[in-house]
Formats: sequence, structure tokens, C-alpha cells
Amino acid sequence: MKTVGKPVRKKDAMQLLTGQPVYTEDIAPAGCLVVKLLRSPHASALIKSIRKDIALKVPGIEAIYTWEDIPKGQRRFTLAGQTYPEASPYDRLLLDRRVRYVGDPVAIVAGADEKSVDKALSLIRVEYQVEEPVLDFHKAKDNPILVHPEEDWESLCPVGADHKRNLCAHDETSEGDIEQVLSECDIVLDRVYHTKACQQTMMETFRTFCTIDPYGRLHVVSSTQIVFHCRRIIANALNIPKSMVRVSKPRIGGGFGAKQTSVSEIYPAFVTWKTKKPSKIIFSREESMTASTPRHEMEMHVRLGAMKDGRIRGIDLYTLSNTGAYGEHGPTTVGLSGHKSIPLYGKSEAFRFVSDVVYTNVMSAGAYRGYGATQGLFAVESAVNELAAVLKRDPFSLREQNMVREGDVMPAYYGQVNSSCALDRCLSRVREMIGWEEKYPARDMGNGKIRSVGMGMAMQGSGISNVDVGSATLKLGDEGHYQLIIGAADMGTGCDTILAQIAAEVLECEIEEITVFGADTDASPYDSGSYASSTTYITGKAVEDCALKLRRQICALGASLLGCGADQTEFDGKSVTRTGGGEAVTLQEIAAASMCGNEIPLQETVTHSSPISPPPFMTGAAEIEVDTGTGEVKVLNYAAVVDCGTPINPNLARVQAEGGILQGIGMTLTENITYDEKGRVLQNSLMQYKIPTRLDIGHIQVEFENSYEKAGPFGAKSIGEVVINTPLPAITDAIFNATGLRFRELPVTPEQIAMGYAQKKE
Repeated sequence: MKTVGKPVRKKDAMQLLTGQPVYTEDIAPAGCLVVKLLRSPHASALIKSIRKDIALKVPGIEAIYTWEDIPKGQRRFTLAGQTYPEASPYDRLLLDRRVRYVGDPVAIVAGADEKSVDKALSLIRVEYQVEEPVLDFHKAKDNPILVHPEEDWESLCPVGADHKRNLCAHDETSEGDIEQVLSECDIVLDRVYHTKACQQTMMETFRTFCTIDPYGRLHVVSSTQIVFHCRRIIANALNIPKSMVRVSKPRIGGGFGAKQTSVSEIYPAFVTWKTKKPSKIIFSREESMTASTPRHEMEMHVRLGAMKDGRIRGIDLYTLSNTGAYGEHGPTTVGLSGHKSIPLYGKSEAFRFVSDVVYTNVMSAGAYRGYGATQGLFAVESAVNELAAVLKRDPFSLREQNMVREGDVMPAYYGQVNSSCALDRCLSRVREMIGWEEKYPARDMGNGKIRSVGMGMAMQGSGISNVDVGSATLKLGDEGHYQLIIGAADMGTGCDTILAQIAAEVLECEIEEITVFGADTDASPYDSGSYASSTTYITGKAVEDCALKLRRQICALGASLLGCGADQTEFDGKSVTRTGGGEAVTLQEIAAASMCGNEIPLQETVTHSSPISPPPFMTGAAEIEVDTGTGEVKVLNYAAVVDCGTPINPNLARVQAEGGILQGIGMTLTENITYDEKGRVLQNSLMQYKIPTRLDIGHIQVEFENSYEKAGPFGAKSIGEVVINTPLPAITDAIFNATGLRFRELPVTPEQIAMGYAQKKE
């Protein structure tokens, strides 16, 4: 192949490198009203009264809106960017009289500049009826204190929700008799694992600007992954027709799932719709840390049954997930904690997976790379590592004995057949890369420091089967160049480049000859958006099919010019030639001919959805150094091998893997959202919330073991999410191998290690 599988430079690389104005705030029109939010200081309260008369007198203030300005009887909505009907409940209003977490919006203030808006915010007087919050998610279910006591709460899908029980979702699924199987096992491990909430921490905070177009429609420009879902959410929030809303996105400065939720868009949209003036909102870093949608806190109770020979016979998993004050993504993230972890062990005879998602009075959770699979894989993979320790087995060989293989049916993965899988080769290669034979389990360096290794496996998905939709439009331009129009959002992943590579491979042209446009609800064909690891697999297949159709149309018009049938022509990317080496017409001549007396369109649109979601697989191994005196853990080396089918662009795939691994390391060792007794977030800046930098880790090695997924474009599967999942079990097991301390709650802090090791030595 000429283009696919090649490390092509990103199409926007030079613009980004040279600091061109490509982000939302860069292109906002001058004179926008500045929009900011007054936020609740209480975790649970009713607003008794709001005085805004003094604030309205501040020079430059355009408008102040409170819950009293929201039309009575307006239907609730969700901010979750999901295909309609959303599994997430309709539990929000633009502004509500009841506030449900510290940071919940109380008033929208719009003014000419930041100084006047800040002054007005300080002059609004709110009287609250403070109520007792539910802060402990263990105590939320069936608590007499309700987070959502309102009667107009809605659940559009049957996800087992009951807001009168603080229950956002409940589900049970199983195969075989798990209790019988566990009763027959030689060993049954019964463990509880806990992952705290953590932030996506993208460099570009949430931001949006809005204008009214020449036809009186609302134009929303936002840093979003989901332009089409965002349009629906805004229309629902403002109670206006979707036809009156246009959403487009410029370059996105990182998302990682955070921008799959419409965190910022509805507020300036409301201001512009009311005032008919341009407006913008720019979240501060503090707002992004305290009033956004971090990863769901989850607690996973695992029972793992095995025989003395290492055969894993049954897995029983119960997940309790904390959705916080609102239900965005609550019912959907929790499913991945079981359905993307249990199937790794395809030889087991039975499984059971039960989940509860509960409301609490803390910041609502949302989508984050890995989307629940990260939490579940930490639990299941850690349990398998514990089993290896009990059996005195090498963790690699135990997995080789039990893991899913190509061709296996995966009951816990919705009964899907594992159609492409190189996990066995991933295991073998990682073992070599990390130097497992020489380093396992640990080496005392003689200076109070111990080096050790640990490992883990992971799987994810490629889009949501039978749900996600990807589309592409391709057209031939005047001089023989192409325009690719998409609705997927490039978040820095390079999907614009990858999709152009797929088109260029089919059309046999250089990637520079394809201009990519997207995403815009007025101009782009419908696409669910960039999430669920769907873009390359779903939208990429649409691009491939679209390019094939356009290729046929080019041949048809070329044949017309040559006076022969289309089946008598050949296309080499530059010209259409009569079969057998006869006369030819160039692509430029065909493009010119299409504009005069022509009825053969040189434009195609293809929409694609997939009935399956082929899992990418990954194996990762960590080499760490533990300072037994201070408890500090340094990741010296991380080796990873990924099966993403055919990597369309190996460089971009490698960068995806390296970034995901770094995020997984942060989730394991440093990243932590904690609340005080009143429900206030303690980490409200990057000074307190520690994300790892390139200086905090040693070497990350990433390689690929290719399988071939026939349902994907040129054999490709996804890579965006699977790469975050292995550091959690790998590093915690390495800590155990170094210190004998088993940590089942993340993050693992130096204090915990130092104190635990000191007590162990006594």
C-alpha cells in the first residue's frame, strides 16, 4: 500500500507548530459578550431568593439569568453526547432552583468585559436553604435523602433507573451457573477494588462562542467532539427547534472524552438566543477541575474462581459506580467495566456481572478515555495477578493458559465472535521487550531501592455496535483535487489525516491532494462524533466505501469522454485509460468536463454502521523502582504491544499509545479527586492535581502486532482507548512484587507505600 500503513505527517502539523489561530478562542469575533457562571457553594440546597438588581447596575452588564428566567414546565435534558434516545437520564435544567453539588450553576452573567462580569458576580445575593447532601456513594442507594426528588425526571431507555432510590442505572447479565462453578473451584479469590474519580485534564479548557447568522439561526462554535449531539442538546436546553441551531468546531485542544459532554455550550447559547448578540464562555482551569465531568469513581467486587492447575473457571463482578449529581454517561460507562474485562478470559465456564450506578451530591461524572473499561480491567486484571501470586505462577503463562483467542465466542462481550486477535503475540513480544526473565519478580538494588516488574492485558471496542454511525462525503474539485467532508472531530488524534490516508489509498493520489473539512452540522454528513473508539473503524470504513464509489463515478465520466463503457476503463489515480493501453483522459480533464453538459455526479456520500465492535487488544508491562524509605515510585520503563488490526498511520498510533499509557500511569500513582466534608473539591488547579509529565517517567516502548479485521478499513480496528488500561494493574502488581504490599485502591501514594513497608518490616 502507498499511503495506508505509512507514517504520514499530520495535515495540520505546521499550523499547530507555528501557533496559528486555530482554536475556539482564537477565532471568536471581537466584541463578544463575556459569559460567566455564578456557582453554588453548597452540595445540596434550595434557592430561596436571588437578588440581582444591584449587579445589573454594573456598567457593561448586558443580562443576568437565574432559574426564574427559565420557562416554567420546560422539559429536562441531558448533557451527554449520545445517540438518541440517550441512555443517560433527562435530569437537568439550564438553571434549576435546586443545586446538587458545589459548583452547580446558579446564575448566568453576560457583560461587555471580564471586569464588569466579575464585579456583577460578586454583587449577586443568593439565599439558600441548605440541605444535607449524600456524599458517600456506598450509602446513596435507597438513602432517604434524594438527589433528584423532582417529578419531571425522565429515563428514556430501560436501564433500570429509579431516581426515588438515587439509582441512575442497574443491570444484571450472566452466562452459566456462576455459584455452582465457584463452589467447585479449588481457589476462589474474593476482592474489592476501588478507583477514584480523575480528570481528563486536557490543555484547552471548555470553551464556546455563539452568534446569530443572517437567517436568524443560532450558530455555536465550540471545542466539542460531538457537533450533531451538541445541536440536539442545545435545542433541548433552549426549547427551540434543532433546525434553528448550527454547531461547528475548530481545532480541539484535547478532549479525552470530556468534550463528549456539552459542559459549556448551553450557557452562551442561551445568552445569544436571548440577546441576539455574540457571546463566549471560557472555563477557567479551576472551573474545569471542579465543575466538569471526570471519570466515574467505581468500586468493583470480584470473585474469581480457578483450579490449582491455573484454569480460570468463573468470574463474578459487581460494580458500584458514582455518577455524581447528574447522570451523564452513568448507565453506559458502567457496562464496560464488566463487558470489556471479563471477556479477556474466554475459557471460563460462567460469569455474572451486576452493576448499580448511584446519584450523589458531588460533581457529575462523564466520559473519559477507557470509559469504564479502565476501572473494570484494573479490578479483573489485578485479581488475575493475585491468583498468579497464590498459585506461584508466572502472570504471563497464567494468561496464556486462559486468555481469549481469535475465533472464540465471547459470551460476556454480547456473544460476539473474536474475529481478529493477536493477543498471544502481544504477550510474547512484551515479555521480551521488558526483559521479564531477568527482572521478574524483583531485584534489591542495595540502596533502599527495589526494582520490579508487573504486567496486565486489556481490550476495548471499535465503536458501539448497531448504534454508532459514521459518514463521509467525497467530491472531485475543479483541478482534479478532492474534498473530504466529515462529521467526526479531530481532537489532536490526527483523524483528519488518517481518514485522508484511507481516501488517498483508494483514489491512488497523494494525501496533499485531499482537503479535509469538518465538523459542521450544516455542511457535514451525519456522524455520531469522535468517541467510543469509533472514528477509524466506523467513519474510516465510510470513507473507504465512499472513495470506491467516487472512483467508479470518475471511471464512468472518463468512459463517456472516451466513448466506451465504464467496464472497459482503468483508473490509476491520474487518468482514466481505455483498457488495453488505448487513449486516456486526465483527472483534470474529467473534472473540467463535469462542469459542462454533464449528468454524472463526481460527488458521493456514504453512511456506515457496524453490527459488531471488534476489540483491539493490548499487553503492557512496567518496570518500576520503589524507594522503600520515601515510598516514591518511578516508572523506569513501560513496554506495550497493541493489536489495533492494521495501523493506518503507525506514528499517530504510537503517539496515541504513549499518551494513553502516560494517563494510565497518572491514574495509578498521582491523580486523585477528593472532597471535604462539605462536598468541595480539594484539587482545583494543576498545582494540587498532579498529572505526570514526560520528566516523571522513563522510557515508553510501543510496538504493534497486526491482526486483520475484515470489517474495518484496510483491516483496521481502534486504538484510542485501549491504550490507557494496562498501567493500572501492571504498576500495582510491580509494587507488590517490590514490597509485598497489595494496593486495591487508586491512586497509590508514596505515603501509603512508605508507611505500609515500614509496618511490614517491624
